[in-house]
Amino acid sequence: MIQSLFRQYEDLAINWEANMFHSTRIKLTLWYVVIATVITAFFSLLIYSAFTAEIEHGLKQQRVIIENGLTPLGREYKRIYRDQPNTALIKEIHERFLHRMLLTDLIIVTIAAVAGYFLAGRTLRPLKQMVDEQNRFISDASHELRTPLTAARIELEVGLRDEKMNLPQAKELLQSNLEEIKNIQILSDNLLTLAQYKNGTQTATQQVSLAKIMEEATKRVKGLVKAKGIVIELPKTKRQVKGDEDRLIELFVILFDNAIKYSEKKKTITVTEEKTDGHIIVEVVDQGKGIATDDLPYIFDRFYRAEKSRNKTTAKGYGLGLSIAKQIVEEHEGKIEVKSEVGKGSRFSIRLNKGYHEKA
Repeated sequence: MIQSLFRQYEDLAINWEANMFHSTRIKLTLWYVVIATVITAFFSLLIYSAFTAEIEHGLKQQRVIIENGLTPLGREYKRIYRDQPNTALIKEIHERFLHRMLLTDLIIVTIAAVAGYFLAGRTLRPLKQMVDEQNRFISDASHELRTPLTAARIELEVGLRDEKMNLPQAKELLQSNLEEIKNIQILSDNLLTLAQYKNGTQTATQQVSLAKIMEEATKRVKGLVKAKGIVIELPKTKRQVKGDEDRLIELFVILFDNAIKYSEKKKTITVTEEKTDGHIIVEVVDQGKGIATDDLPYIFDRFYRAEKSRNKTTAKGYGLGLSIAKQIVEEHEGKIEVKSEVGKGSRFSIRLNKGYHEKA
């Protein structure tokens, strides 16, 4: 049922998005056109009124000049001009000016419509990107949820049909379903964590011991280290960094967990650190399978997992860890990069702000 709801929501979201943005763009364009038309009409009316007033003023000036005998025109012509001005000529001038002004207004409105449609697209682009990202998030989350849900459902259906199932088999079935539920819980926790970082929640900035952070992160992955016989070599450092201790610990837990998962048994993970101008560079180097060059640009994307060397046949997970790690680093105004070579391992480099008062 959950899968069906996710699928229906995906379809509705896609259709709603396409219709909404098209109709909104058209409406916004129409508003641009209406505004341009009103402004153009207002100024055209002012120009036309000023033009008419200037013509009338010119005619009056000519009447005064003729009546005062300031021209060589005869008395008969002065009388005709005073009593019967050339209204046809004046009307023709008015009409020609009006036609040209309307043509100019039409061109301006047409340009406004084209420019408005373009500007409406640019105005809506950030909103569209946000909605697209949300839709991808929902699509990816629903895809990842399908696997454990489908597995749990199939196992339960098969178990219910088995009339000869005994108590040990039933316990095994329940244990398997419990594992799937744990996987769903892990995925839900990661999604909530990622959403929390995406919402831009503030960090408790303070001086934090780099050694303490890495030691605590090592303790949290102790089980994984012991299971694979991995050795994590930490640097001896007294440096401090500026940031939130809990989130920085989570950052290194993710990096250590990632290095352990993709390393063979009894390998070494080396952590180094060095100071640059105002920053601390920490590198986590493993001897794992490495990452293909084609995959490197995408490993920090949500739910991304390389298809060959880093897939679910070799390690469990949902591809959210590195995305969360990137959010933590960016939240601390830092930078995370990776260099890797297939078959030789990976090197994750984290740039963090050093503490207010660095210890010697």
